[in-house]
Amino acid sequence: MRFVKMQGIGNDYVYVDCFSQPFPRDITKLACEISDRHFGVGGDGIILICPSEKADARMRMFNADGSESEMCGNGIRCVAKFVHDHGIARKEQLSIETGRGVLQLKLEVHNGKATQIRVDMGEPILKPDLIPTTLQLDKTQTGKLSIDHHDFDVTCVSMGNPHCVIFVPEITDELVLGVGPKIEKHPAFPRRTNVEFIKVNDQSSFNMRVWERGSGETLACGTGACAVAVAGVLTGRMKRSLLGHLRGGDLRLDWSETNNHVFMTGPAVEVFQGEWPDRD
Repeated sequence: MRFVKMQGIGNDYVYVDCFSQPFPRDITKLACEISDRHFGVGGDGIILICPSEKADARMRMFNADGSESEMCGNGIRCVAKFVHDHGIARKEQLSIETGRGVLQLKLEVHNGKATQIRVDMGEPILKPDLIPTTLQLDKTQTGKLSIDHHDFDVTCVSMGNPHCVIFVPEITDELVLGVGPKIEKHPAFPRRTNVEFIKVNDQSSFNMRVWERGSGETLACGTGACAVAVAGVLTGRMKRSLLGHLRGGDLRLDWSETNNHVFMTGPAVEVFQGEWPDRD
């Protein structure tokens, strides 16, 4: 099986072109094996680039634990770069089908290669049963969550996948690595959740670390950064145009007052290509 390793500000996945080769057998097992950073290629998961009846391509994303996720913000930028650079659809505006619907992307192209990509991430989902969460949320999407002797005010948003945003004075390993996995699997989140720990720098920028559902801590989460932008505005902490500083790099975020859509802009990089042996 041929693959391409790609990353968007350090959020790295193994990408498989299902236009030119069959859909992998036992994708859950493959995702676990190929994502292993010691015995596999290494990555936060595997993303399949598939034909679509309604868009230029379809993205299917599987986390490092084999579970399928609806959406990946950094991943979709890499999918768009692959679709453009490898000639599937050599256009500077692309549509990609995802688990949250068809999204539109604008590519910045230099010397025939896509570099920066702006994604229309659609409207945030704010109804608790659609996020989903069983927490009682106020008008700012904030509720109370107690865990490990901590009492958190958490802001819950879905960008097609669930997010639990927590604003803190300082982001620590204890919070991200200790509390993060417990919140991911907390009963208040029926489909588990991604957990973002945020330090607000000013009204236009923030620092972020994320514990991702199914993958653990990653260097970046695009949908998470979008959820933070929404949470920051709803709680009065930040403006609608923001710069997010993640461990792997920066993302530009804009929550439009015109159409309520969140826009995310960032890079996409191809790292290397290879072949994965058939182990059956």
